[in-house]
Amino acid sequence: MSFDNRFETVGLRKGDFSLTLCLPNENAGYYRGTRFDRAGIFRDIQCKGHVYVDEWFDTYDPFRHDCVCGPVEEFTQIGYDDVPAGNCFLKIGVGMLRKPVEDHYDRFNLYEIADPGEWRVTSSENEIVFVHRLRYGNYGYDYVKKITLTGTDSFRISHSLSNEGSALLSGSVYDHNFFTLDDMRVGPLTGIRFPFKPKGDWRTHYDCVSLSDDGIRFGRNLKKGESVFMGNLHGQKEGDGYSFELSNGITGAGVDVGCPSPFKFMVFWANCRAACLEPYIPFRVCKGETSEWDITYKLILT
Repeated sequence: MSFDNRFETVGLRKGDFSLTLCLPNENAGYYRGTRFDRAGIFRDIQCKGHVYVDEWFDTYDPFRHDCVCGPVEEFTQIGYDDVPAGNCFLKIGVGMLRKPVEDHYDRFNLYEIADPGEWRVTSSENEIVFVHRLRYGNYGYDYVKKITLTGTDSFRISHSLSNEGSALLSGSVYDHNFFTLDDMRVGPLTGIRFPFKPKGDWRTHYDCVSLSDDGIRFGRNLKKGESVFMGNLHGQKEGDGYSFELSNGITGAGVDVGCPSPFKFMVFWANCRAACLEPYIPFRVCKGETSEWDITYKLILT
């Protein structure tokens, strides 16, 4: 595995377990798109000879909306429908974006950043802390994301969003879990399991994937250029948090993910190199309030 030295990174290590994260930089960062939160962009996760996170895309472009690796988060846009073209709306973890003349918001577009806010990153032996501070008109927030090693094969992502402006901060945030698991080829040996019976509707009829009593099963390997999608995966008890397990049946590498915060639903998307579960957590933070949530990751080693 090689890294481009143009991109500044910071790492954590405990024994044979290591994380590498890319630092936010408007002019030279690894990820400069306007879709995903730029705090805590993972570049790789390795443990005892297994590679859990790496690039899953064929062509890299720092401005492409999904050239990101590992657990990466997106906040839904705020204020887009309330302003005319030329004015600004908010994407937490990115900044104030200028609204162009278009029919509707498109997360796949690259928007002009009118105000990127201010970033501060600190690190210690077992923790990296990203702080994003933004003040713009009625909007203002302090957003803190901490990545903490909790063991020799586990870590936690902690979030804190404080509303320091007068405008309501409301929407959903989800984690797009791009795990590659030893360069896994998504297919029958890809394990996806839940602690509930999943329900949902596929975007179209697929001959390669189906829901099971406790997960998602593939009948064959996905081909290059092929993808599957379900936008309303659910089945848990109302008010519960979420957990799921993703594994590579060939190498035994996997990850167990959990969050105690109530979530609305999951999106499931997969191509031949990544099978991604995206749990949506609602947030509503009024002036002077703070919202907090944690996600835990336990690596599977067999």
